[in-house]
Amino acid sequence: MRAGGDATIMETPAAFLARLEASAVRTETPCGDGKMVWHCWGSGPNLVLFHGGAGSWRHWAHNIDVLSKSYRLVVPDLPGLGESADPPSRDDVTAVAAIVAAGIDIQIGPESRYDVVGFSFGSTMAGCVAAIHGARLRSVTLVGSGAIGPSSSMIELLKVRHLAGEERVAAHRTNLNRLMIADPAKIDDLALIIQEWNTVRSRLKSPVLSRSGALLRALDKVHVPLNGIWGGSDAPANPLATQRMRTMRELRPDADVHLIPGAGHWVAYEAPEEFNRVLLTMLARTRPTG
Repeated sequence: MRAGGDATIMETPAAFLARLEASAVRTETPCGDGKMVWHCWGSGPNLVLFHGGAGSWRHWAHNIDVLSKSYRLVVPDLPGLGESADPPSRDDVTAVAAIVAAGIDIQIGPESRYDVVGFSFGSTMAGCVAAIHGARLRSVTLVGSGAIGPSSSMIELLKVRHLAGEERVAAHRTNLNRLMIADPAKIDDLALIIQEWNTVRSRLKSPVLSRSGALLRALDKVHVPLNGIWGGSDAPANPLATQRMRTMRELRPDADVHLIPGAGHWVAYEAPEEFNRVLLTMLARTRPTG
């Protein structure tokens, strides 16, 4: 199996995920009546990664090994998703972002600076948290954001909760191909395991929050370097991915925007080598020296 650009590692998908989880420092911060779960890897400047809707830290499975060589990765399960508890209000994106921002204060200290990268719904969280923390941010990177530019295409997904066995796996494979991964050959056992784990733990209706306009309102308050990455075959964006890039450049002429040809919405998983290279190049312009 692939490992985000490193030499091939002969691990089963379950063993690969278990190794990643075991190598992390796992902590918790307040979230409503429960806890928000965080995993941290590596050392160096702080880099916060927000996963996508119906997701968890596992959305970054192909990127953690590489990125943690250069940064201290701070990766939560966002409220209402993965192992994290539900937020008190599921329809107030600003309130959810406040919980996440308070968690970052605990994770890295209330004065420490950081870069943030958000995938899909995580882009909305990244923008909203950046609006709260202001100049503490070194940069904001939006990945596969559906809240920039034209409205996302409506994609019909199969319902899986009533299915079991091979039927359930087949439905996950179909949904991944329709929404997340452009090349069916890239829908491997690891992707299917991550999709299953994430799906059964998803409670937050993140598409509603993403379509609320919160990201654009937040970016009006964000005055740090802005980056954007999309897959050239991003299903929710197509055929308008280039218009999203154009909109982002109109919004912020100084934005660093990159399209990875052939990759789908989950670009960090489908094209990890190129994604990691592009992201690290973007982050280099704000990396602290000394």
